[in-house]
Amino acid sequence: MPPPTDQAKWFADEVQPHDARLKAYLRGAFPTVHDVDDVVQESYLRIWRVRTAGPIHSAQAFLFTVARRLAIDGTRRHAASPIDAVEDLARLPVADESVDVAGEAEQSERVALLGEAISQLPARCREVFVLHKIQSLSRRETAERLGLAEKTVEVQTARAMDRCGEFLRRRGVSGLFLNERD
Repeated sequence: MPPPTDQAKWFADEVQPHDARLKAYLRGAFPTVHDVDDVVQESYLRIWRVRTAGPIHSAQAFLFTVARRLAIDGTRRHAASPIDAVEDLARLPVADESVDVAGEAEQSERVALLGEAISQLPARCREVFVLHKIQSLSRRETAERLGLAEKTVEVQTARAMDRCGEFLRRRGVSGLFLNERD
């Protein structure tokens, strides 16, 4: 182990002259590192400890390697657990506690089942139902678009609603706005 005065002289001669270049390197290579000075100080501490145990052949290479590894570790740590300090907790967005997540999930499942029911309708029946009930076109608009009589739109819509209703009842779903006839 070198005497403390030799250690300090070695540090002043071999390590400290690289301070500005090391900081510039870290800022350029690791822009997400928040405190470059902390990385540099930790690098100095580590190189000091290693030097007390034995000689270092290239202080510059060792210093830059240690600093690079510390910067990488810090970047990984920050990416894995990005915690930001908050001064005013009252200003944080809070999840809406009035939202019924289970109810929304159930409704999403019902809508998916309705989509499956609609997909199993005969082509003409499905086309009429989608335009009239899903896209909310009037009976007249649906009839004009498809070149059908209004009565055909009414009959096809009723058939579609009956078939979809039966499909949903077989799967234990009720009350999905299919009880309205138009």
